[in-house]
Amino acid sequence: MPQQVSYGNIEEDILKVLDEGLSTGVPVEIERKGKRLLISPAKKRRDLDRLEKHPDFILGNPDDLIHMDWSSEWHPQL
Repeated sequence: MPQQVSYGNIEEDILKVLDEGLSTGVPVEIERKGKRLLISPAKKRRDLDRLEKHPDFILGNPDDLIHMDWSSEWHPQL
């Protein structure tokens, strides 16, 4: 269950509240003007998750390329 903090109190100790949320992993809920804001620690992303996708690249074992039938792709110039 998220920790609830009123907006008036958060101005005084925002760093304390955020640090507690980070250390416990419990989300912090702040209410302002009748709306709720939920602050929660994000999951750490792996470096591999940040790589851009390249849909035109061939995925798989490079050795498999050696044994592929490329005859339909090869057109000798006459």
